[in-house]
Amino acid sequence: MLFSNELSVIQQKMAASSAGIERRLEILKNLNFVKGQTILDIGCGGGHLLPDLALAVGKEGKILGLDPSEAQIEAAMTRCNKINNIELLRLPANKTNLQANSVDIVTSTQTLEYIKNVDSALEEIARVIKNKSQFVNVSILWDHFKFHGPENHLNELIHETFKDHCFHQMLPMELNMRLSRQGFENISSRGLPFLVTKRHENSPAKYSEEVLALFALKQGIPEDKVSDWRLQLSKAEEDGRFGFTSYPVITKANLK
Repeated sequence: MLFSNELSVIQQKMAASSAGIERRLEILKNLNFVKGQTILDIGCGGGHLLPDLALAVGKEGKILGLDPSEAQIEAAMTRCNKINNIELLRLPANKTNLQANSVDIVTSTQTLEYIKNVDSALEEIARVIKNKSQFVNVSILWDHFKFHGPENHLNELIHETFKDHCFHQMLPMELNMRLSRQGFENISSRGLPFLVTKRHENSPAKYSEEVLALFALKQGIPEDKVSDWRLQLSKAEEDGRFGFTSYPVITKANLK
């Protein structure tokens, strides 16, 4: 799914929410930084992770933020324009135009599941990353990305429609195998599930709701049904029976 301007704004707000912060902290905790490294962040979005990576590698290092979306790259430029060791590339994940064996670390956050030929992206990662270097990815088990509170039939309609938003609904279930085929080893995965019960401005539920509603409308679900679903979410929150669950998975590997 290539982010439109509207979706890009929502995604950036989601990345800035508590869930986005926790996800970035998990990635940072799982990386072995050395000053002077070159790091490629695939699907950098609005660039939320890039400044932290830039600090970790120091002025001698280099951060490459890659994303195919013009709106996302523009947002990343605004966020990172005062950091000299960040370079932004508007390119797809399977064609980075980087030299082989030129990158010390590759990160990817909620990106690979949107790439139809995900193996081509993994092949490109294996091409550009140095031997023994790290790859860290976060993808979501989308079957467990769900709102709780509205009437079941309406709720299922919205969620079923949303399944078309990405090519790989449950990518973490098969990512280890795909990485192994590309020559990666020391592969491990760990779940980062969470539950939230509020829809405030720092809640990922608020922005996930906006994404699902927008997608449902674009897929032809009548506006009155989408509005009713959102009203039922609000009522469920007022009644103390609202919930939003998500199941991100962090996967780590090293190239042989």
